[in-house]
Amino acid sequence: MTVQRLATVLACLLVCVPVYGAQEYTLVLIGGRVIDPETGLDAIRNVGLVDDKITTITTESLTGRDVLSVDSLVVAPGFIDLHSHTPTPLGQRYQVQDGVTTALELEAGAFPVEDFGYYLRDGSILNYGASAGYGNMRNQVMHGIRQPHLADPRETLGWLGRWTEFRGLFGQVTTANTKVADAEERAELRKLLHEGLDRGGIGIGLPLDYYSEGIDNDEVRAIFEIAGERQAPVFVHVRRGINGDPAGLREVLALAKDTDAPLHVCHITHNAMVNIELFLREIREAQAVGVDVTTELLPYTAGSTTIGAAVFGRDWRTIFNIDYSDVEWAATGERFDQTMWDEYREKYPDGQVIHHYLKEDWNRRAVVEPGLIVVSDLLPMFTEDSKVAPHNGAFARVLGRYVREQGLLDLNTAIAKITLLPARRLERLAPAFVHKGRMQEGADADVTIFDPATIIDRATYQNPYQPSDGIHYVIVNGTVVVRDRQFVEGVHPGRRINAS
Repeated sequence: MTVQRLATVLACLLVCVPVYGAQEYTLVLIGGRVIDPETGLDAIRNVGLVDDKITTITTESLTGRDVLSVDSLVVAPGFIDLHSHTPTPLGQRYQVQDGVTTALELEAGAFPVEDFGYYLRDGSILNYGASAGYGNMRNQVMHGIRQPHLADPRETLGWLGRWTEFRGLFGQVTTANTKVADAEERAELRKLLHEGLDRGGIGIGLPLDYYSEGIDNDEVRAIFEIAGERQAPVFVHVRRGINGDPAGLREVLALAKDTDAPLHVCHITHNAMVNIELFLREIREAQAVGVDVTTELLPYTAGSTTIGAAVFGRDWRTIFNIDYSDVEWAATGERFDQTMWDEYREKYPDGQVIHHYLKEDWNRRAVVEPGLIVVSDLLPMFTEDSKVAPHNGAFARVLGRYVREQGLLDLNTAIAKITLLPARRLERLAPAFVHKGRMQEGADADVTIFDPATIIDRATYQNPYQPSDGIHYVIVNGTVVVRDRQFVEGVHPGRRINAS
């Protein structure tokens, strides 16, 4: 190498590299209240992002290609939703306006796992992923029915037809929810469980309540044995008892203890009901003896499913401790009487109902439980001409109602419940989450910026398609997807997340 050439190379090293090393940030956040739930940081800081990473959190001045002034706003890790049933463009649009940067289908899951995200084939706004869905496996083994993922609903059957397919995830369409598996079918199901985990399923999705008549003790034990062997969390909708009977909870806690399977109990208040204190206590007691168990809350006082759902074939008024008048026909808001119920259940089994059976006091008790995670349980959103999106705004609801208005928990604790705690629940199986749920240098550039004085949910059961208020900016993998409280059209920075 000539002396002149050597001098040129050295000049590049001295000039070109430090320009980037001196942090020519792709995005800078100036003057926000940065909260990191892991380290306890809660201070005014400037944040520098380079591409899809947080690289600097400092009191020093920063410059960059895109600079956002976020003074008076909270700069938090992007919200992580462990329980969302709407991997659709419309669903993602509303979730990101509620501060969500990662939305996961873990209760029902998917199988084949790699088919999950079909509706996002043109690009994803959010990070997304799914568990290995046991209900889908059962449908496939017993009835040859694969997870539905056909064309866009507007191309064929319309929303109602697509929901008929989609709800097959929960075993409400076929008799797979009542048939007891034979020895050959059990062997095939065990094989598929391993296959689903091998292909990236983030744990095992087990909507057990929907299969209560079909899955016997030996079959559910086999699921937990594989979960223990693979150290894959089981995300379970426990068998529902009458008005909070804890038998379903005790079943899965005992199995988790016996098999060393990680366990996550879905929507605690919706199963515990009047026994919320008992359910929480028994989970704490299990944790104290080494059971790896967590639970979650969706902060609403109703549930939603189809009128033809399996649970309504049981003594549902006793189970839920409600009557016909407590159930709402989603399309119109009408309340039922027995005559209307019998007619609609026969004529419109796929129609959506909202059953109001929870007390706000149960939510208030659950949300303050240490270690509890907040989720949305948001139902599929395909078009805005339906009334099937209850739970839209769950995260803004917690931050607005339970933190600001009612003072039930402090802001840092609430943020941990929607960022750090879900990341920790998943990071052992899916290492991508080591870098999520934190506002730290080196963390993924998933960031939610909101006004703590105005954040609130606006959606109602009769008008569910309303975005939350107070979310000013949302950043996914370094790309701004909500700017100045407005959704940014045409950007798709979201990525699929699989288990390792």
